[in-house]
Amino acid sequence: MDTQERKRRAHDLDVTVWVGKSGVDAVVDELDDQLTDRDLVKVKFLRAARAGSSTDEKAADLAERVNADLVDTRGHTAVLYR
Repeated sequence: MDTQERKRRAHDLDVTVWVGKSGVDAVVDELDDQLTDRDLVKVKFLRAARAGSSTDEKAADLAERVNADLVDTRGHTAVLYR
């Protein structure tokens, strides 16, 4: 599956992981479990989680922690693939 196909599939996905004021650390295990069950997961970064850095930076950090690829970021939402 190439990047364009992943983006097409991600378009219809619902957000299943929300990163809030507790930050990226709080969702690493949940995201890892979800990526084990399915290959694409959509993550939403709430305002409290973005304080001081961009969504792209937070998404890249999260992807690295769960050993996944960052497919795309739009607004405050990211799609990760494993």
